[in-house]
Amino acid sequence: MRLMFSRSTTTRALALFLFLAAPGWAQTPPRQTQEDDYTRYELLAPDTAQFRILYEVAATTAGAPFFFNAIRKGSVASDERVSDTMTGQPLKWEVVSGAQARKEGHPTADLETEWLKVYLARPVPKGGEGRVLIDKTYKDAKSYYRDGDTIVFDRSLGIRRNAVVLPLGYRLISCNVPSQVMATPDGRVTMTFLNASASAAPLVIRAKPGLAPFTPQIPTTPGAPSTVTLASQASRLSDRAHQDREIVYFPNDPSTHSFNLYHDYTESRPGIAHYFNVVRAGSSVSNPSAVLLDTGEALRVETISGAELKKRGLDAGEPVTNTTQIVVISFPAVKQGQSARLRITETYTDASRYVLDGDELVWDRAFGRPRNSVVLPAGWTVVASSTPAVISQDADGRQRLYFENNRNDEIQVLIRARKAS
Repeated sequence: MRLMFSRSTTTRALALFLFLAAPGWAQTPPRQTQEDDYTRYELLAPDTAQFRILYEVAATTAGAPFFFNAIRKGSVASDERVSDTMTGQPLKWEVVSGAQARKEGHPTADLETEWLKVYLARPVPKGGEGRVLIDKTYKDAKSYYRDGDTIVFDRSLGIRRNAVVLPLGYRLISCNVPSQVMATPDGRVTMTFLNASASAAPLVIRAKPGLAPFTPQIPTTPGAPSTVTLASQASRLSDRAHQDREIVYFPNDPSTHSFNLYHDYTESRPGIAHYFNVVRAGSSVSNPSAVLLDTGEALRVETISGAELKKRGLDAGEPVTNTTQIVVISFPAVKQGQSARLRITETYTDASRYVLDGDELVWDRAFGRPRNSVVLPAGWTVVASSTPAVISQDADGRQRLYFENNRNDEIQVLIRARKAS
């Protein structure tokens, strides 16, 4: 059979083809995605109404060459600098309109907002990240102002992990969001918190001048103990919100006692070229692999015993026995001012912490990282959780429980689940 087309039909089809093939035509770009956001606000001299913002973020849209960061309405931005977190090198940037942001990679960008367009050092690898540090100063008299002799920082914070640093010599009067309180090396008081709620944190901080300077007490007698014990308390006084270790567990059929997992970790100490994952007693590990998230590069991984570790003269950072299993990940040694973001994937078997009790799945495991997720096997639904969790459903229908631990210690998580009918 011979197909016949009218001239008008052919003309319309040709026009459509030429339009789609024309230079500059592109489908709507995928939605910009990001993770690991952390913002540090450093309050400057009160009469300036200015505060410095250090914003760390990882772009996660595969193939994206740009990252867009909103310039908040009501704030005047200045002193912008952007760098690639992996290499520490500066990145090109420019301020663009919401319309341009939508066209070039952020299809949901607010049209009434200006955007910082960051040229990433490399397109985001599939399953990887493009990490950037945005350093800028905002002037916003509605967010940072004087109230008599008190300074007030009153700002809604949508980012989940935040820190606010008071000006030197100011003492904290109040903070309405539960926060850690600590001091910078130069003595400035800092509030830092993880916001586990589903909405922005309505943060209000008040402070006044009059904080006495901190002067460490140095022993005058050789060998005498110092009265200052901050060094021994470092792990308890570290910024929990800034810790970037996170882990996701994927339990398999409970009768196997096995679960897959991946955990992300950033190494920034100069000279470090290995990561040691010490397998806890009672568990066994298999199928380990690792990638450098910044580039997507596969890394060398091996599983060795504690005896082999000692033979090689390596230090896992914690005591190990000769029979302890240790997963060793090797990567290019970190240079000064640089960092490496690793994703380690493994399969664990643990018959004492992941079991089947009658018809119910039981998960009973301690979490030491700030951010932890458990994705239940397909067809299972939670019926009990000892620790508060954010519960959602993944794209494949599996139920996810997200646990955020803002304390510098472990939480013991007990989950029970049943099959859905």
